[in-house]
Amino acid sequence: MTGVCGDRDPSTGVDEQERAARAALTAVVEPGRPALAAVLAAVPAVDVVARLRAGEPRLDPDGRLARLLADVDGAAVLAAARARGMEFVVPGEPSWPLGLACLARTLRDGRGGLPVGLWLRGEPSLLDPARPVGVVGSRAATAYGLGVATDWAAELAGAGAVVLSGAAYGIDAAAHRGALAVGRPTVAVLAGGLDLPYPRGNAGLIDRIAEHGLLVSECAPGSGVNRSRFLLRNRLIAALSHVVLVVEAGRRSGALSTAAWAEALLRPVAAVPGPVTSSLSLGTHHLIREQRAVLVSRPDEVSELLADYGDLPEPVPAPVGVLDGLGEVPATVREAMPARGPISLAELLAATGLALPEVLAALDVLVARGLVEGAGESWRLRPPRRAGP
Repeated sequence: MTGVCGDRDPSTGVDEQERAARAALTAVVEPGRPALAAVLAAVPAVDVVARLRAGEPRLDPDGRLARLLADVDGAAVLAAARARGMEFVVPGEPSWPLGLACLARTLRDGRGGLPVGLWLRGEPSLLDPARPVGVVGSRAATAYGLGVATDWAAELAGAGAVVLSGAAYGIDAAAHRGALAVGRPTVAVLAGGLDLPYPRGNAGLIDRIAEHGLLVSECAPGSGVNRSRFLLRNRLIAALSHVVLVVEAGRRSGALSTAAWAEALLRPVAAVPGPVTSSLSLGTHHLIREQRAVLVSRPDEVSELLADYGDLPEPVPAPVGVLDGLGEVPATVREAMPARGPISLAELLAATGLALPEVLAALDVLVARGLVEGAGESWRLRPPRRAGP
């Protein structure tokens, strides 16, 4: 249901202006920008978009995002997507998956962070299933790998697990087909817009997944794919899974990226051994040899890992500290500031080793949180407010 200016969607309580602003950002900003994620954690997306449109150099040094946003109407993007059976969910609403929370504090190679929002087509309740298993592996899979992926996915799905993968050729497609073959839903996390299924050869499979399961993407409708988006899509598969199963992977397989994200997010990783003569088992054997994955030889051994993992626990309230919820980049900038006296922007850049746009975005977050003050070249920690009498 689309609200008017300032209205809230009664089914979620989310301000529709905020939803539209986040939708617009997914159309122009590449996924996995931790500096933007940190700003959005402290500043409403409506304000971020307004400042980008106004050409604020701290958020958009080269003006690229302002130029792109000039042609994007977030409300229109939402309306067009809804007309095609898609939904858009954002952090803070009930349907937002709890498993993504850990992404806010986890980076790899300087990329990551919480998604701006998620585009969905299918059954949204599958975003947070009780027993999600990510199944990944080589695109150029062998008959052995395809058979294992299909049969194990069917058995796991039949036992109540929800199979997640990326809808790619090879192991991904086999896993989805295995779940669908036993009449169970499956979840595909795509690297581009949900209206541009990729790979095109799997378009029929992707449509079946939407009909009997769920498609997920952090890229707006109309977005194409690129290598970076594939790699960052892997973090969503890992975060949405309770266990990641690597069926077959070469030494440089993209599936190893998903396994690395799972490790960083403290998700169990399982790997299927293969023939020692097969180059497509080098990756899985490496994970097992380095004790980065548990060797599994039957689907019930994957189910055991699910049982060990259990459901996500209820969050335990913790003492609120100055840096809680800041994100890695803003916390790094604040920690680099002296306890007394000002620090210049050049000194902050040298002390943190961060790029100028990252430092400026972090300063925006810190100012919004009331932790620092300043402008231009001079910044300082803001003194704590004294308690009243």
